[in-house]
Amino acid sequence: MPFQPALQASPLHWLRYCFCALVVALAAHAAPAAAAVQAYPPTFRAQQMAVSGGTQFVRIGGAGPAVVLLHGFGDTGDMWQPLAVLLAKTHTVVVPDLRGMGLSSHPEDGYTKVAQAHDLIAILDQLQIGEFTLVTHDIGNMVGYATAAQNPTRVNAWAIMDAPLPGLGSWDKQLTNPKVWHFNFRGPDVERLVAGRERILLDRFYNELSANPARIDEPTRRHYARLYARPGAIHNAFGGQFAAFATDAVDNQALFAKTGKLPMPILAIGGDHSYGASLAAELDTVASNVRGAVITNSGHWIMEEQPDQALALLVPFVVSAPTQASQKRLTSSEIDALPARVAGAGTSGLPGVSTRVLHGDPAAHGLYSIELSVPPNTVIEAHRHRDDRTATVVAGLWYFGYGTANDPAIIKSLPSGSFYTEPGGVAHFARTGAEGATVVITGYGPSDTDYVK
Repeated sequence: MPFQPALQASPLHWLRYCFCALVVALAAHAAPAAAAVQAYPPTFRAQQMAVSGGTQFVRIGGAGPAVVLLHGFGDTGDMWQPLAVLLAKTHTVVVPDLRGMGLSSHPEDGYTKVAQAHDLIAILDQLQIGEFTLVTHDIGNMVGYATAAQNPTRVNAWAIMDAPLPGLGSWDKQLTNPKVWHFNFRGPDVERLVAGRERILLDRFYNELSANPARIDEPTRRHYARLYARPGAIHNAFGGQFAAFATDAVDNQALFAKTGKLPMPILAIGGDHSYGASLAAELDTVASNVRGAVITNSGHWIMEEQPDQALALLVPFVVSAPTQASQKRLTSSEIDALPARVAGAGTSGLPGVSTRVLHGDPAAHGLYSIELSVPPNTVIEAHRHRDDRTATVVAGLWYFGYGTANDPAIIKSLPSGSFYTEPGGVAHFARTGAEGATVVITGYGPSDTDYVK
């Protein structure tokens, strides 16, 4: 079935989704369906970042939740420019050139995908990025799996495009596919054969692995031919990235045996003239939350062949990705261990009423939850909050009413387990009896408290 983003309940997720959907629609209307490789805008910065034995060229732009885009062979991080520009409106976007590829340095070793995953985490640590969403293609998928399997609590979601994983699923069957003869195409004589003919080599990949070779246009072919003609580029691609596949297969099997199925949401995208729906079946063997999508009239080069279809899937998926920060499970003892404060945004501000913030920040934009512990015989006079709030009584007996004065005649007693609402701008009041009460209130900030004069 077609992929549909699993939007979170938070209004912030919904707003981000709607905004990005509008941007995608406008971009699709304004731009041609396929275009030459475009430069990243000046709002992105680029730098060489230290990794084991060398450096990687990394582009960084935007602000917000982090998303990492990983390319494969025949491309560099330049392939992601249309997606990166859209996502940078709401996210911090990190786009490396893989080890030994593009503008990265050319060390002789370190090309196993487990090692490259360690390098990626080192880059993100330098950027002070904790959790992130992955979007990957081709060899980038392999680095992506090694990253997600070794760091499942840091990877929020993963979109994977049109390539299988060494050692997993039907990998052994893939090795008999005549179109992947290049997996073992390496060595000094091969490099002499290709030297000066990098464009011819890349044309083979673009022509044989696409639905319509014309979709990979002449400027795109020239762009990547220049990059793969750089000293060391072909040597590191074939003698480094591809040569490591056998080790990657063993490493992946060991990772899967250790960690089991990946828990994060995964969107598996295949071109209908390439892996198609079978990519989702591949991922089902190693992950527990997989959705599939198929790009029509596309082969392997999805971002070049059908960029509009790709953006329409990827942007909503990234925007709706859950974050580790939004996933909380607190026992009563863990709640009791949270710091308590007397006053704060959205509280009564009365002495003796303690507040614990369970989620978010009532003073900031976004979803929040607070727990109020109200001592016995407390009277909270009529007041209002700017935001709509819901509340549950979790302990004691709570007396609550609507109106501009604390009137016992219209107050209602709410025992533990009761629910009530505090509509934005509507005056309400409360009190406790001899046993006090604890309530949990959820709203969408910024909140405030305005007492009725």
